[in-house]
Amino acid sequence: MKNIFTILLLILGVGTVAAQQAPQYSLYMFNKYAFNPAYAGMDNSLSMTGVYRNQWMGLEGSPETKNLNTHMPLYIAGGGAGIGLESETIGSWKQTSFQLSYAYQVPFRKGLLSLGMSSGLVQRQLDGSKVKTPGTIFDDEGNPIDHQDVLLTTGKLSGAAPTFHAGAYYQSEHLEAGLSAMNLLENEIDLSSLTFKPERTLYFFLGYHFDLNASITLNPSVLVKSDARQTQMDFSAFAEYNENIFAGATFRGYNSESRDAIAFLAGFKLSEHIKLAYAYDFTLSKLSTVNDGSHEIVLNYNLGIPIGKGRPPKIIYNPRSL
Repeated sequence: MKNIFTILLLILGVGTVAAQQAPQYSLYMFNKYAFNPAYAGMDNSLSMTGVYRNQWMGLEGSPETKNLNTHMPLYIAGGGAGIGLESETIGSWKQTSFQLSYAYQVPFRKGLLSLGMSSGLVQRQLDGSKVKTPGTIFDDEGNPIDHQDVLLTTGKLSGAAPTFHAGAYYQSEHLEAGLSAMNLLENEIDLSSLTFKPERTLYFFLGYHFDLNASITLNPSVLVKSDARQTQMDFSAFAEYNENIFAGATFRGYNSESRDAIAFLAGFKLSEHIKLAYAYDFTLSKLSTVNDGSHEIVLNYNLGIPIGKGRPPKIIYNPRSL
């Protein structure tokens, strides 16, 4: 029997909630702006990306994540700018965030170095009607009517707080690397009877492009994500044919105790400006007995021409990813 997936948000008597909160993406290499504001403008044109992820299918209350962002170079301002929206639902929790970013770019060692920051707002909502505890009293239809806890309500609690992110990103013809810190200030969100603290999360990305021949490129990468208490690593590689069709795989974990999933990814160019990518995760952890895997889809539109007026940077590289 598949149990309700509810992240235990409370230890009775404690009014502050904290947990591993960063959204999970298997196609992270195609949506770098989502975790590093310094990537704004690095696609060298107006770039719009939409992501939908349904994690641990078949497990009630499992994570459902949506991300939509747009960024472009602002050569007249010496860099790039972007805007991002993200929404994630996990069990009784829902989080929505909004951010605006600016990145300053300079030529550096045969490549381009970008330093970026973003600020915005994050909203957190708790739906008490979806919470089930050992002491919860239910009505005849199975709906919670009393959690018998002074901190828990059967209604909805919500609050918001400002957020700040910062990062650095380097891109050359073959090498890409980025370091970022999300939720840098860790501002607490007041939910009336509860407070929620978004954890500061550090990201490190490293990618390389190998030209196997005139038509095929191999693209290995690694993403390290950590909140100083938990660390997750994704190892990925995909091959691309004529910058059009690609396929590969991702392994999440770094030892026998941390292995989480293996994802198979593939995609192709729908038109001159639009690319589509899809990933399916096979769960390797103990959760594999109660779910049917995870689905993720990424759709990217790139205008393909410079935006705005002004002097472009001395070095412009055409990235080989979405």
